[in-house]
Amino acid sequence: MSFGQRLRERRKELGLSQGELAKALGVSLSAVSNYENGLNAMREDVLLRLFQVLDIEPNYLYQDSFTGRAFHCSAEEQSLVKKYRGLRTTGRQTLHAMADALGAYQADLEGDAPAAEVRQIPLYRCPAAAGYAAPVFGEDFDYIDVTGSIPRGAEFAVRIQGDSMEPYIMDGSIAYVNRDPLSSGDVGIFCVDGEMLCKQYVRDVLGMVYLFSLNRCRADADVVLPRDSGRSMVCFGRVLLPSRPQPPM
Repeated sequence: MSFGQRLRERRKELGLSQGELAKALGVSLSAVSNYENGLNAMREDVLLRLFQVLDIEPNYLYQDSFTGRAFHCSAEEQSLVKKYRGLRTTGRQTLHAMADALGAYQADLEGDAPAAEVRQIPLYRCPAAAGYAAPVFGEDFDYIDVTGSIPRGAEFAVRIQGDSMEPYIMDGSIAYVNRDPLSSGDVGIFCVDGEMLCKQYVRDVLGMVYLFSLNRCRADADVVLPRDSGRSMVCFGRVLLPSRPQPPM
């Protein structure tokens, strides 16, 4: 039932004619007819007088015509409506835009917004010897989705074979890597004299570079690069670990 229909129903319950209601509200007879037929909306001051004349709560007239649930209009909400009606067109348009923006923000917080596109990174799948990282860059790889279990900063991934980096990186596990510069103590992916390695990087004050196995039972797989040794070393990225392992030296 609409607002106008409820208005007509309540007026008849009280035995009032349209003319009598119009006089009590201070409006014309045609205005009351238009209210009941849904042709015009009441001004705020007329609406407040209507509640008094009909001796009803606002919720009575504002019923959801589809579900039958009451449209609750609290004192605070009535105050907001009054302020809204006092605004010019530009002010009302601004409020509409703000309400839409706030609604979208709330929906996003509640998870109602469309899911963002899942980011993907390459997982290099070249076979590797024990203790070596899997990728030879430019070879075959598969894309994997960056889900909650993958560090958000990962830019690519490599599969590790061997036990030289245990217990931090297990045999057969995937190491997630970004291209941030390495600091002494970080674990990185290196190419040393054409061989791909996953090792902990340490550089001393004299410029000596050490590539350590985290599994000290595999210290035989350490690499030492003296300054001006002439050996080639390229770092492809920093392995993302929950914490930085303590260097053995």
